Amino acid sequence: MTSVLLLSTPDPGAPALATDFAAAGFSVCGEGDCAHLVRETLRAGPDVLVCWAPRPTTDLLQAIATLQAQQPVPVLCFTQDAGVEALQRALDAGVHAWVVQGYAPQRLRPLVRLAQSRERHERQLREKVAELGEKLDERKWIDKAKGILMQARHVSEEEAFQLLRNASMHGNRRVGQVSRGVIDAARIAEAINRAGQQRMLSQRLVKLHALACSRTDAAAAAVLMKESVQRVEENLASLQAELSPATYGDLIAAAQTGWKALRQLLEAPPRPAELGRIDERAEAVVAQADALVLALESSGLATQLHVINVAGRQRMLSQRMAKLALVQALAADKAALEPLLEETAAQFERGLGELLAAPLSTPEIRLVLGRGGDAWKSLRAAVPTAGQAAGRMRVAAASEELLEVFDQLTGAYQRSIEVLIGG
Repeated sequence: MTSVLLLSTPDPGAPALATDFAAAGFSVCGEGDCAHLVRETLRAGPDVLVCWAPRPTTDLLQAIATLQAQQPVPVLCFTQDAGVEALQRALDAGVHAWVVQGYAPQRLRPLVRLAQSRERHERQLREKVAELGEKLDERKWIDKAKGILMQARHVSEEEAFQLLRNASMHGNRRVGQVSRGVIDAARIAEAINRAGQQRMLSQRLVKLHALACSRTDAAAAAVLMKESVQRVEENLASLQAELSPATYGDLIAAAQTGWKALRQLLEAPPRPAELGRIDERAEAVVAQADALVLALESSGLATQLHVINVAGRQRMLSQRMAKLALVQALAADKAALEPLLEETAAQFERGLGELLAAPLSTPEIRLVLGRGGDAWKSLRAAVPTAGQAAGRMRVAAASEELLEVFDQLTGAYQRSIEVLIGG
């Protein structure tokens, strides 16, 4: 039996609605005042809402619109207002049957069915529109995912689509779902790479500042410092533009604040006495970037993306190793920095071992890892000679080579099928 909720505005001439609807075979689940339309309808949950409103107000129509936004229901209204404007406002609000001066007990059943039929028709139209919207979105996701794979893997459009189809079949998911995953993975992988670069760049800047303080190839150090500063600024701008402000905004703001504090010191002429303060602020930048990377790794793609973080961290450790060697060469108490050098070396070698043991591997990755191991040996050999100008040059050269190698390796992991599609 169809249930109806009967609401009315104050009207001494109103018919006996409850009696008439019960006689017509409906279950009356409640009666009340239109002033409480939303509350009463949500409470009663009727199949059809019936309103008696000889002079419907704007507030009444707004209440119907609010109700339809929360819990759509067929609405039948009886009114004395014959105005076209009132009719249009009622339809816009979500009224399905607007009956002007037409109340009669014998008409109730067809009018209720009319309201139900129109509500069902509107719901079906909304569902079709939503389905078309989903298909259009899916088409956009597929095209974007194909573009990502074409650029990352250097394949044709047809080959990129085949990769998506294979992943779809393997994972028993729609191609659109796989495509959305590729887009999300590429976005988060890029963000992890950029956030990881912030760690490395902070250490590189201190290293270059130390080179300038020691008057070792100061001109080249100044050029690299300028390039590093630009990369930091670009990374922060990209992270702010691409990541959700609600999810990551506080972490990005902290990273920006930490970077401003470091940049302020770096803008002054190189002075050995300031190296300690600069290094403290650089370590704060590392901590802030680590917090952002950790949050990004917690996005649900951690298994796929962790290897990017590890490779990116190797970049930072290579620069920290060189920084410590150059700072030690300028320090009065050289022995105090020896434990930090050893701990940094141990961290780098653990990271290298983790990457060598990682299941994600390609000929490109194996080749780059081999180069990285050779460059690391060169840096370790150069560190004890940092007290001489030639030794400082070797430290700088080996650390820059390591930076290039692990930049390339991080990019290779970022472009891998396992990261972009999973598996």
